[in-house]
Amino acid sequence: MDADTPTPWPHDDQPNGAAGPLAGVRVLELGQLIAGPFAARVLADFGADVIKIEPPGQGDPLRKWRLLRDGTSVWWEVQSRNKRSVCADLRTPEGQALVRQLAAEADVLIENFKPGTLEAWGLGWEALHALNPRLIMLRVSGYGQTGPYAHKPGFAILGEAMGGLRYLTGEPGRVPVRCGVSIGDSIAALHGVIGVLLALYHRDARGGQGQMVDVALYESVFNLMESLLPEYDAFGVVRQRAGSALPGIAPSNAYRCRAAGDDPEPYVLIGGNGDGIFRRLMHAIGRPDLADDPALAHNDGRARRAAELDAAIEAWTQQRTVEEVIAALEAADVPVGRIYTAADIAHDPHYAARGMVVHATDREGRPLKVPGVVPKLSATPGRLRTPAPRLGEHGAQVAGGRWPAAE
Repeated sequence: MDADTPTPWPHDDQPNGAAGPLAGVRVLELGQLIAGPFAARVLADFGADVIKIEPPGQGDPLRKWRLLRDGTSVWWEVQSRNKRSVCADLRTPEGQALVRQLAAEADVLIENFKPGTLEAWGLGWEALHALNPRLIMLRVSGYGQTGPYAHKPGFAILGEAMGGLRYLTGEPGRVPVRCGVSIGDSIAALHGVIGVLLALYHRDARGGQGQMVDVALYESVFNLMESLLPEYDAFGVVRQRAGSALPGIAPSNAYRCRAAGDDPEPYVLIGGNGDGIFRRLMHAIGRPDLADDPALAHNDGRARRAAELDAAIEAWTQQRTVEEVIAALEAADVPVGRIYTAADIAHDPHYAARGMVVHATDREGRPLKVPGVVPKLSATPGRLRTPAPRLGEHGAQVAGGRWPAAE
């Protein structure tokens, strides 16, 4: 597929598992901003019927985050696709009553308030589990529902720091930098989705009841920290910032190339850390002496000489453009790639062929490119069924307190 060929918005008459593997699963979303709503979006992409409860007036603050088009964030169009919007003030008896009525029929409830908030409104786990024993409740918070920090407010920036990620991000000797997106929220959301699916399987395949899924931002980040803790425990080593390199794994880095055209950052990423790959890489850059050095045959030896290897590689890349480096290393079957911008993504033929840049429309019929659905399921793929809702658009459907039929 050509890079500019639209991946169309799927329609309800499309075959091939159109209903989605989670069709019939009812999800009540009480969260705001990123973590809770992202988890609900993933479930919605695969067919779950998601009703999002928003505060009257302004709705979810995400509607006003980042860049706005005619007053509404384009991020909102991604985060809330395939959902329905109902307005309710959870601080009022009426709003609380509506949540109880919907929760009584729901399969999953998702919330990411500060722990104790729902309990103060009479909507905590014990109350809702008694009302609906089959209910699965995903609770995403900064520090979890228990422990000495549970009462603290927590955002992604803090979860990333406490989880160990922030300390490792950036250049040696300089301030730890942020990733550029709220990665902690998204990591927590994906852990929440895993938890919900496990709980659904326990309930539906094993004859169990509903349960609470307790996801902490810091724990979700910490879960990705590989050997960080055992390295400290076994050797007293505190892993440090290493810039664009991958400590202890070599060669794997970003390498400067010769500037060409208007490219402001002519770098390539090269992963030459496999034993066979390393040999092919060294031959490709004209360094058979390094390829045949027995001390460099395996990663532990290469890691000790990582700076030497990086210097040899960059001496070669700096004489070539990004395109020339990629062509040469792809011919040698060495993992190599450019650093993508949003513009690169929007026009890349592989993104297009995989359906990852979808030409969608919002509720007003305006076109907008949005990310496609992952993961790819062969028999029951996820898909974009409906655009993100207007605030309170589906309120009339739940006026009687009953869960409406799926759209």
